[in-house]
Amino acid sequence: MEIYKDLTSPASQQFEKLLNSQLSKNKIEEGKIIEGKVTKITNKYIFLFIPGLKSEPVIDVNEMKLINIDEEIKEGTVISVLLEKIEDKNGDVVVSAQKAQKIKGWNKLVKCYENNELINGKITQKTKGGVIVEHIETGSLMFCPGSQISDKPIKNVDHLIGVEQKFALIKLDMIRGNSVVSRRQVVSSNKKEDKAKIISEFKVGDIIKDAVVKGYSSFGCFFEVTTPEGTIDTLCHLQEISYSRVNHPDEIFNIGEKHDLKVISIDMEKLQVGCSIKQLSPDPFEHISNYQIGNKYKVKVVKITDYGCFCELEAGLSTLLHSSEISWTKKNISPKKIFNVGDQIDCIITEIDKDKRRVAISHRLTQENPYTKLENSFPIGSEIEGVINNINEYAIYLKLDNFDIDGFLHSNDLSFNGNPEEELRKYKKGDKLKVQVLEIKKLEQKVRVGLKQLQKDPFDWFKDKKINDAITVKVISSDNKGLIVKPEGSEIETLIKKSQIAMSASDARPSRFVGGERIDAAIADLNFEKRKISLSIKLLEEIMNAKAIKEHSSPLSGKNLPFSSLSEQLDGKKNKKESE
Repeated sequence: MEIYKDLTSPASQQFEKLLNSQLSKNKIEEGKIIEGKVTKITNKYIFLFIPGLKSEPVIDVNEMKLINIDEEIKEGTVISVLLEKIEDKNGDVVVSAQKAQKIKGWNKLVKCYENNELINGKITQKTKGGVIVEHIETGSLMFCPGSQISDKPIKNVDHLIGVEQKFALIKLDMIRGNSVVSRRQVVSSNKKEDKAKIISEFKVGDIIKDAVVKGYSSFGCFFEVTTPEGTIDTLCHLQEISYSRVNHPDEIFNIGEKHDLKVISIDMEKLQVGCSIKQLSPDPFEHISNYQIGNKYKVKVVKITDYGCFCELEAGLSTLLHSSEISWTKKNISPKKIFNVGDQIDCIITEIDKDKRRVAISHRLTQENPYTKLENSFPIGSEIEGVINNINEYAIYLKLDNFDIDGFLHSNDLSFNGNPEEELRKYKKGDKLKVQVLEIKKLEQKVRVGLKQLQKDPFDWFKDKKINDAITVKVISSDNKGLIVKPEGSEIETLIKKSQIAMSASDARPSRFVGGERIDAAIADLNFEKRKISLSIKLLEEIMNAKAIKEHSSPLSGKNLPFSSLSEQLDGKKNKKESE
């Protein structure tokens, strides 16, 4: 091999010139997009020739299929690739046609975004929250949110898939390489000029015929107006819908209905037309003087909601029949189960508010108040029959006689002595009961009844008794708290507290009693209103001791009383007299 050492020779200089020109033509640098010529194609790979590289790069055929250019590739075709590595760990050159295409496409998108240019694309598929759009020129994939597909709601976008159309770039994420586009901006922009032309045809005071209800919100109703020049949307504000008070347009309108409108405002800058429905007719509230509070009138049901019915006293003069004013006895009633649109019903006017332009009516006032009828037929204290229709954890509800009224029977009013919870378990739905009317609240629509009030009150046994009276009781049981006793001839059980068993602490032991003993006790407290009785053996002992000391004689007559201190007190008084 001949080695050239003399670089000044013409041959060396010519070689150096050719080498430099070749290297300057192909700048070999990782991360750059370079051109490569296809030299060979197999079933799996495509071989490229790139001047300046020591070996031929290889591209997988599947990669070319992903970017949809596999059918265009032939031997001799020049393609762009990204040089990822001049030499990997195996000594091979690593290139990517897919990444090169993505970078080229991204650069074009950035340029269009900076110049505010529209791009050509087509929707390829639907995805969560929107659709995927493919850039026609580069094949780059972009996202179009559902809100940016059209200027009006579209339930189905199948007819747009695969159709080439214009899109506006609205967001580019340089870091993630993501792009967001809008079809809505293009559609709206095209319509803007047409909309201005259509609006210029209107003037304030014009009447628009057969406008179609398109949609509504909390502040008004949107109508679609069709003219020879095209179609526009217009708004009828909530306050311009009706002379009567309207909470929401859906109380008055249904989608697709046709209504006449009056143009009341035109804004050419915002391209908006304001309309009114109520101004097409005279103000019916001017006739309100023809109606009086408390009088009965025929009204027409025009709309039914969950909370009541909208009715008309006359054309345009609307009023609300609230669900609470439909029936005396049925609470939370569904108006749809009682009335139909178009029904003529009797109602009484209960309120007229001229400032708020509001009229309130009642249907139930046209009927007899069943609570008044019940009070007249069965005044408080009367007996009435009822059928149990509901039971909860603390009360029973009875349908009273032939009235459509539920009587409230609390568990405390079932029995004088029984446990309320246990008493409640004795009854079931469908049982008939005779009860006493305890209370009727007509305004609150409530009736309270009682069962025990028809029974003899065991507490009446104490009517001829008073505090400090002695009575004989029978011991039922004993515990650490005291003695459970029952007065002879009574059904009431009561407690004699441990501290009230005897004057002497040593004698005040509940364990001294096993049950069945007959003992005397004094009434310490008696409250008929609260039905409360307190007994005390200690009090009786004190009363008897005081009496015995006063009379210097023993009051004991075989009674079972713990008077262990009585003799000591008597002896003490006797010694005191002798010393005197």
